[in-house]
Amino acid sequence: MRVCVVYDCLFPYTIGGGERWYRNLAERLAGAGHEVTYLTLRQWERGEPVRLEGGVRVLAAGPRMALYTASGRRRILPPLVFGAGVFVHLLAHGRRYDVVETSAFPYFSLLAAAAVRPLGGFELVVDWFEVWSRSYWREYLGAAGGRVGALVQRLCALVPQRAFCISELHAARLREEGLKGPVTVLRGLYDASSEPPATRPAAPAQPLVLFAGRLIPEKNVTLAVAAIALAARRIEGLTGEILGEGPERAALDAAIVEHGLAETVSAPGFVDSDTLAGEMARAMCMLLTSRREGYGLVVVEAAARGTPSVVVAGEDNAATELIVEGVNGTIAHSADPQAVAEAIVRVHEGGTALRQSTAAWFAENAERLSLESSLQTVLASYSPSARR
Repeated sequence: MRVCVVYDCLFPYTIGGGERWYRNLAERLAGAGHEVTYLTLRQWERGEPVRLEGGVRVLAAGPRMALYTASGRRRILPPLVFGAGVFVHLLAHGRRYDVVETSAFPYFSLLAAAAVRPLGGFELVVDWFEVWSRSYWREYLGAAGGRVGALVQRLCALVPQRAFCISELHAARLREEGLKGPVTVLRGLYDASSEPPATRPAAPAQPLVLFAGRLIPEKNVTLAVAAIALAARRIEGLTGEILGEGPERAALDAAIVEHGLAETVSAPGFVDSDTLAGEMARAMCMLLTSRREGYGLVVVEAAARGTPSVVVAGEDNAATELIVEGVNGTIAHSADPQAVAEAIVRVHEGGTALRQSTAAWFAENAERLSLESSLQTVLASYSPSARR
């Protein structure tokens, strides 16, 4: 089978859940004997060889460009350039592919593939990591820009496609946007091959609250600091660790000083995967204060080490779907420092029993939560004509 994977980023040149998903998808398809092309924006130095496992062919459909503004928001020009590049490539080579699989976001590459499909005859598979609400569009792009963004998203939903989502929240929104046909919800993004799971009941944790993520406004890192400060009044010896970098770094540093936590909350920036795994294993809880999450992979990664998570309820936060209250963590009912602090205290009171139930929850759900299960679901969905 001949598959074209379309995404404007490539791991590890950019790092995120989508990047890992598409690189794994391409390499697993190639490892199964399929002919795979990865179409992306160039993120490497011109002339630098790019190699993926299994002989995946990597092609640049546009030049190297800065994808984000200084505030951490996506720039508009790169998606337009990438969409034009995808259109040109598929117009010239679309007939050589049986399947084109693309992310819905950043939209214009999907619209380009849809425009060319009548000529190329390929099957179009679309992954929807998120479907944004109208209110979030307005917040992100302003009133006028938000209306345009919401319209483009709706146009993408109306394109005939085989659709996948990674949460019930966004699957429901996609149906509301007018998608015709079924939506398959993928439950697993955890790559067990690179991160060994917990195989025995977790050891007692240190009184450490761990936050890990890119420091962008949606992650609400200053809320995490405020909540740790309040929880520390009730939990003796509580400390915090913030792992990550981004445009909210200055706000994070200021919050640590404001709450008098310079001696108890550290913020070393990004760390390597081995260090992150070790910190997850020793932490009392993983704190996810995001108000917008398409999935919440860090909850699963922490649970694999027997570490429960605290997440915050919100209309755009699908990570709450991964929490079974009192089993593998708890949900703060609002993005209020006191509510989040109360959730941290609940985890502390759960002690070793909560860590053991978290490890048991992960063991029971490991197959469902695995990246491999989702990859197999996607591959099995390709039509018989495409597989031939």
